[in-house]
Amino acid sequence: MKTVINDKRFFRDPHKAKISGVCAGLAKQVDVDPWWVRGAAVAAFIFAPIPVALAYVLAILLLRYRY
Repeated sequence: MKTVINDKRFFRDPHKAKISGVCAGLAKQVDVDPWWVRGAAVAAFIFAPIPVALAYVLAILLLRYRY
C-alpha cells in the first residue's frame, strides 16, 4: 500500500517563529515571506483586536508544531 503524505496541512513553524510560529506557519502555507503575514496580522489587530486576538490564541492552542 502506498503512503501519501499531506504537505498542505497548516502547522506552526518553530524555526522562523517570533512569538509562537502561527504567522510563520501561515506564510509557509501560502509561500510568502513571514514578515508580510506578520504585518498583515498587526494591521488586522489594529482594526479588529478582539476577533484577531481570539483567532491567534485559538491557533496557538489548536495547531501543532512541524519539526
